[in-house]
Amino acid sequence: MINRRTFTLGAAAGTALAGLGLSPRPAFAAKKLSPQSALVIDAMGEIRSVYSKALIREILDSGMNSIAITLCDPKTFEQDAYQTAIQGILEYNAYLEAHPDLFIKGERAADILMAQKQDKLSVFYLAQNSTQFGRDLDNVDVFYDLGMRSSQVTYNYQNWAGAGCKEKHGSGLTVFGHQLVEKMNDVRMLIDLSHAGMQTMADSIKASKEPVVISHTCCKALNDNERNTTDENLKAMAQKGGVVGICQMRPFMTDKKKDALPVYFDHILHAIKVAGIDHVAIGSDRDHRRVNMTPEYIAELRAEEGANFNDAHWPLYFEELNGPRRMEVIWDGLHKRGLTEDQLEKVMGQNLYRLYETVIG
Repeated sequence: MINRRTFTLGAAAGTALAGLGLSPRPAFAAKKLSPQSALVIDAMGEIRSVYSKALIREILDSGMNSIAITLCDPKTFEQDAYQTAIQGILEYNAYLEAHPDLFIKGERAADILMAQKQDKLSVFYLAQNSTQFGRDLDNVDVFYDLGMRSSQVTYNYQNWAGAGCKEKHGSGLTVFGHQLVEKMNDVRMLIDLSHAGMQTMADSIKASKEPVVISHTCCKALNDNERNTTDENLKAMAQKGGVVGICQMRPFMTDKKKDALPVYFDHILHAIKVAGIDHVAIGSDRDHRRVNMTPEYIAELRAEEGANFNDAHWPLYFEELNGPRRMEVIWDGLHKRGLTEDQLEKVMGQNLYRLYETVIG
């Protein structure tokens, strides 16, 4: 594998942008690529302050250049949501600033290339709900100024903007939701439609002037899980120039707990078939530690997830993707399933880079 530490900014930028012309490399100029030499972005995953420096280094050595992380508990509302989000930003600011050798706070697309050149991880801030804004659109400016670059419109249930995927009646984007979409467009904050109900998702895609992201979901056509997305919405998202990140939550795809990894690749390939190769990415929605289902870890999960915790669903992960080197496994698996190197570069990072550059700037 190519050592990512020797890869220059010029080469990185070339790799990140070359695929956007949609023309394959001439055969005589081709060279074997790997996650270490491509641009690799996780549309939504976890970086926790308890991660050791060695773990972050392994994430970097596996090829990862950038990740969007959840700032705070999305199950909060009103003033609690506002305060929790502010506190989350302050905590992550302190964590990133304490490790300047490992991280760059991501605020522009160019920060991804800078991180790649410097062998660091660019970390973008995401909220998995819009409840931190309350009913005050000025709060979009507040959180943008603090570094938030993406927000979901909903989490699992109804809020002021629309209905989440677990709502009983599935109402669409509200009047306030339309105002919120317009405001987020205006400030260049990326609209994330993960966890949205299908009508709210469809309405938001239509209302947005800018491309959107569905950062972590799977395909409802392959498994009718409430967290998955219909082909109709995948097509609409792609027609607006957006990107979908296929996540690694095994229960969204299958009840099978062993030898189930091929199902994950099935969902990626189905998304490519429906939305097109330029509109699919990886959005792990997963812890990057090597997880062991010990009583202590299960207790930690129960405390975090509350009513969302379901013993029958665990472990949530595919064992082959359990750990910090998962992007290598995904790269190799998709290559074996027939993706060319140009296509792999798009799915593993270029599509998200283009989206960030278009929306965030």
